[in-house]
Amino acid sequence: MRPSAGAVTPAPVSRGCPWPLPTHCSRDLRSRPRLSLCSGAIQRTSRYTTIVALPDGIKAEQVTPHLTRNLLGIPPRLRRTLTWDRGREIAEHQAITAETGMPIYLCQPRSPWQRGTNENTNRLLRQYLPKGADLHTFSQVDLDAIAHELNHRPRKIHGYRTPAEVYADLLNSGDALTA
Repeated sequence: MRPSAGAVTPAPVSRGCPWPLPTHCSRDLRSRPRLSLCSGAIQRTSRYTTIVALPDGIKAEQVTPHLTRNLLGIPPRLRRTLTWDRGREIAEHQAITAETGMPIYLCQPRSPWQRGTNENTNRLLRQYLPKGADLHTFSQVDLDAIAHELNHRPRKIHGYRTPAEVYADLLNSGDALTA
């Protein structure tokens, strides 16, 4: 375990969801050797997704500014926690936490179920960003368009409402954000 980064452990079950608060995010990288890459953040309750181009590479010092800028775009009352796998790109997690106020939790090795929402969203992203695709061909505008499509795609888990609708409800509801 990395110093001062909490391992993901089972959380109390609340309203059928294994995560205790509705305002946690999960994040992952999609990359291919020697090609560009991107990072996706998924708000766990709404499944609202953002995708960020990472044109500089996957070293921690290259990922940190893009990730931090993206996380600061989340309204402060929705910035609770961030769950990441144990890649070296998150080695500067303490700096990200200091800047954003979001504690970062690292999943245990070989435990993708600890980021289930992220894994499911990756499956949806593969419809737009197939494995082996040269991500250099996707601009930030392209990635924003993909996220827009995902966020306006009805989901069974939300009673066929879209992630954008559920996220808007979270933004407008003080009750859902207190815990």
